[in-house]
Amino acid sequence: MDARKEKTQPPHSRKLVILDRDGVINADSDQFIKSPEEWIAIPGALEAIARLNQAGYRVVVASNQSGIGRGLFDMVALNAIHTKMHRAAATAGARIDAVFFCPHTAEDRCECRKPKSGLLEEIARRYELSLSGVPIVGDSLRDLQAGVPLGCDPHLVLTGKGRKTLAHGNLPPHTQVHDSLQAFALDFLAAGQD
Repeated sequence: MDARKEKTQPPHSRKLVILDRDGVINADSDQFIKSPEEWIAIPGALEAIARLNQAGYRVVVASNQSGIGRGLFDMVALNAIHTKMHRAAATAGARIDAVFFCPHTAEDRCECRKPKSGLLEEIARRYELSLSGVPIVGDSLRDLQAGVPLGCDPHLVLTGKGRKTLAHGNLPPHTQVHDSLQAFALDFLAAGQD
């Protein structure tokens, strides 16, 4: 699509889905994902992204990566992990438009670490659009909380920490629950939101 035409469209007409990374796209670990070898896609997740892409959606990732701030891995390792993720996505016919991440620990009190909405605000600026109605998909409460102030529609997946998050409760109002990213994509697209 011509970028000039895209800019003339109302913000709500642009198609975007925001995903957390660990526990949504790939298996999570309490010891952090520190190397490309530890990054393992959840079955069906990359195909779900491909399905969203085919329906005209851009998919971006918003992820806390405090392992950097904790000194568990560095930017070289994070870039290598994301290179593996992008290649695996391409193999499945999927495209992740961009990865936005917070390298800070909670002690840093930054504005970009979820549940604060700084990463989401950066996405809104980068894509020049309102995030009102944009789905945000995560496996933890903080993933969903980050999008609520900007009007994102919260979607919890039960992979990663999702089952524990659901059991804990206190989800944002109107949170939709899905077994996995694959189930989210099927439900979301079937609901006629494409």
